[in-house]
Amino acid sequence: MDQSSGDMAQRNLLWTILIINFSFFLIEIISGLISVSMGLVADSLDMLADSMVYGLSLIAVGGTALLKKRIAKIAGYLQLTLACMGFLEVLRRFWSVEELPNPKTMIIVSFFALVANIICLYLLQKSKNKEEAHMKASMIFTANDVIINFGVIAAGLLVILLNTNKPDLIVGTIVFLLVIRGAIKMLKLGKT
Repeated sequence: MDQSSGDMAQRNLLWTILIINFSFFLIEIISGLISVSMGLVADSLDMLADSMVYGLSLIAVGGTALLKKRIAKIAGYLQLTLACMGFLEVLRRFWSVEELPNPKTMIIVSFFALVANIICLYLLQKSKNKEEAHMKASMIFTANDVIINFGVIAAGLLVILLNTNKPDLIVGTIVFLLVIRGAIKMLKLGKT
């Protein structure tokens, strides 16, 4: 496969994953706000950040190694910023009186997001360019998303069992901590 057809295959892959992630950002932010679920809102913001990363990765396709490292660094800073903003919202909700999130919505939406993320991770792992910094960054985000989806599903089950919003807020916190960890990994990729 020559360079230009390899670049085209990589662009098509990134466009596919970007569309899936941005679609689930919209689905999760709307359902998260309606169902009052911080877990879904946190995952939606993570999906938005992932979409930005995939968009930035599209810019890196065919570029120099230095450009790809810079893209990974920018993506890391974007993730870090969104995670900090989300973490502040979790703290606000933790100390204020909030209504109980809708656990059924949390579970159903997170299940479909989980399926979408597993598909994205599979597509990324099949990529011939998976060792490049911008593609490694994409795989870090997507692997985190799979873990996050399981967390939101578990939080939904715990909200049902315990009749409190605390599991949702705890998962929201964990999501943002995972996002921060992923951002730090990407910042390291941007340095190497």
